Amino acid sequence: MTKQFIAGIVGAPFGLKGFVKVKPLSGEIDHLLKLRTVTLRQGGEERLLVIEESTAMPAAAPPVVAFRFAGYDSPEAAKALGGAELLVDRENAAPLLPGEFYIEDLKGLAILTGTGEILGHITGIIEGGGGDIAEIRLTNGELKLVPFREEFFTGISPENGQAILKNLWVLE
Repeated sequence: MTKQFIAGIVGAPFGLKGFVKVKPLSGEIDHLLKLRTVTLRQGGEERLLVIEESTAMPAAAPPVVAFRFAGYDSPEAAKALGGAELLVDRENAAPLLPGEFYIEDLKGLAILTGTGEILGHITGIIEGGGGDIAEIRLTNGELKLVPFREEFFTGISPENGQAILKNLWVLE
């Protein structure tokens, strides 16, 4: 299972002290406000930064967090961080509610029939307005899209690396 997640994307500088806006990918910010250090990935390189100050930006919709990192004390310095991915360890990621999963944990799951036959594997999850769509590469090489909803999937277990497809007709 994935150990680190991309929790947000660093945006533009904010204010005169070197703050940067960070757009959370989960839409939640409480877990980000508790961070004291974070890994930023930019241009294929990763670096650990100390968070000197963080604040929620309540007027922003969707919610945004502003961070000030040690060593980045001006808007000009902070601008260099724009576009970086903010990585967090699993324990610092957005908390899950029952029945929720991290998308990265779903990638690679074997999709089985109710009798245990392997149909294929999830290669990705597409987030859409009507709900998430599982992209499944069948054992014959075909790529199928299936709504990732309870009426189609059961027994979703990232720990066991599998999920069961209840309605096979959806693959037709």
